[in-house]
Amino acid sequence: MNKQLEVKNLTIAYDGKAVVADAGFELETGEIGCLLGPSGCGKTSLLRAIAGFEPAVSGEILLRGRCVTRPGTSLAPEYRNVGMVFQDFALYPHLTVSKNIGFGLRKLSRGESQRRVEELLRLVDMEDLGAKYPHQLSGGQQQRVALVRAMAPQPDILLLDEPFSGLDVELRSQLARELREILKRDQITAILVTHDQLEAFAMADQIGVMMEGRMLQWADGYSLYHRPANRFVADFIGRGAMLTGQVIDGPRIETALGILEANRTADLRPGETVELLLRPSDLVHDDNSPFQLEVLDRIFQGAEYLYTLRLNEETQVLCLVQSHHNHAIGERIGVKLDVGRLVTFRN
Repeated sequence: MNKQLEVKNLTIAYDGKAVVADAGFELETGEIGCLLGPSGCGKTSLLRAIAGFEPAVSGEILLRGRCVTRPGTSLAPEYRNVGMVFQDFALYPHLTVSKNIGFGLRKLSRGESQRRVEELLRLVDMEDLGAKYPHQLSGGQQQRVALVRAMAPQPDILLLDEPFSGLDVELRSQLARELREILKRDQITAILVTHDQLEAFAMADQIGVMMEGRMLQWADGYSLYHRPANRFVADFIGRGAMLTGQVIDGPRIETALGILEANRTADLRPGETVELLLRPSDLVHDDNSPFQLEVLDRIFQGAEYLYTLRLNEETQVLCLVQSHHNHAIGERIGVKLDVGRLVTFRN
C-alpha cells in the first residue's frame, strides 16, 4: 500500500508556546486514522496543520509523497486536495441537497457533475432527497450530506473535526459505523478528531492518543487497550485499576490476587515494586472462588453490571458481571482472574 499521509516530527506553536510537539504518524491509502485526547491536547491544531491552516515550527507533512508543510513553507489549503467536514456541517441553507454536494464540482461538465452527485446520493441511501433543503433533513441526514459533499471532489484525504458532536449518543454510534462503511467502500483516506474513545474505536484503523501536545501512542484500538505505552494511555483508554505488586523473578510478580505474570519483563528487577493494569474483563465472577471481595459500587449497563470491589484498604478493582447476578452494595462476591500476561508500569 502507498503512504497517503506522513506527519514527521511536527511542532506547532502559538506565541512561542508549542501546542503540538514532535508529532509523527502516517496513514496508508484507504486507512482511517483518529486523533484522540482530552480538550486542549492539540489534536485540532494538528488537523488544521494537515489542512494547511497552521504553519509548522519544525517537521513536515507529506500528502501522497509531496511535502505540503515544512518550516517557512506551507502549501495553501485550496491546493492540497483535502476535504473537510466541520462540527456544524456548514451546509448552504439556500441550496438543495444535490447542489450542496455538487458545489465543489465546478470544474466538471454539468453531466459529469450530475453523475457524481447521483453516485454519492446512492452511496448514502438518499437518492430521493436530492431536491430537499438542509432544514428539511434530520441531523443524521445533514451529517451524511456534509460527508459526501467533502468526498465529491475525490480528495487525497478527508479531515473530520468532531463531526458527531452535535448529535445524541445513539445516533453518534450509528453514524460512526455508517461513515466507516462509506469511507471504506469508496477507499477514502480519512482522519477524525474526537475526545470520545468509542467513536475512535468504531471509526478508526489507527488511533493516536494525545496529551499536552504530544503523541503518546499511535496504534490500533486493540493495542491501545491491551498494550498501552504508559499510564496516561492506560487510564484514558477504557476502564481499569492499578494493582501493586513486587517482582519475584522473571515475569512473576506477587500481588494481593496471588502470583501473576507481566508481559514486560526485560528490565524488571527482583524485589522491585511495580503496578499492573487490571481491566474489568480480567476479573470473572465465581461464587466458588476463595477471593471474596466487598461490593463498593455498581453501575447497571443492561446486560452487565460494572462492580467496584474492595481488594484491600488501598486498592479497588473493577469487575463486569452478568446483570442477572444482582448483588447489593456491601455484599461480598467471589472473583477469579482470567488473564494472560499483564501490562506492568513502574511506580
